[in-house]
Amino acid sequence: MKTTETIYPQFRIGNGYDVHRLAPRLPLWICGIKLPHEKGCVAHSDGDTPLHALCDAILGALALGDIGKHFPDSSNEYSGIDSKILLKKVNILALEQGWVVGNCDITIALQRPKIAPYIQEMRSTIAGILNIDLNSVSVKATTTEKLGFVGREEGIESWATVLMIR
Repeated sequence: MKTTETIYPQFRIGNGYDVHRLAPRLPLWICGIKLPHEKGCVAHSDGDTPLHALCDAILGALALGDIGKHFPDSSNEYSGIDSKILLKKVNILALEQGWVVGNCDITIALQRPKIAPYIQEMRSTIAGILNIDLNSVSVKATTTEKLGFVGREEGIESWATVLMIR
């Protein structure tokens, strides 16, 4: 049966990925929390890879491009910017289009430092930015068993999956 009305889905799924090189004497921001460590991310912004991946997941779910499209690293406006601000702007963009985050799941690959002691604070920070329940935010960490650039402590990578609800 053909209809002239377009039926829009009431939910969408998005995924995001981000990676940054680590270097000495830079701050290490992970999920909006500054962690004590001798290395931090080399980046145009604060280099918060999990929040960047989450931004990409939300934007991807809504077919709005990626974080680089909205916050280009060629713009001085975003130099050193706090990624919590970027996530807030992405969330506002989603809300303006009638979408809210149903839940998000973030995985962080980092050899050191161990982030388990900070996960609850990270979840709470993200939930606050997105204005969603704490139980809708998952943050997990893994090492790469000393394999690859993450295992050699040269970088950090993060993946995020998000369910958007209309």
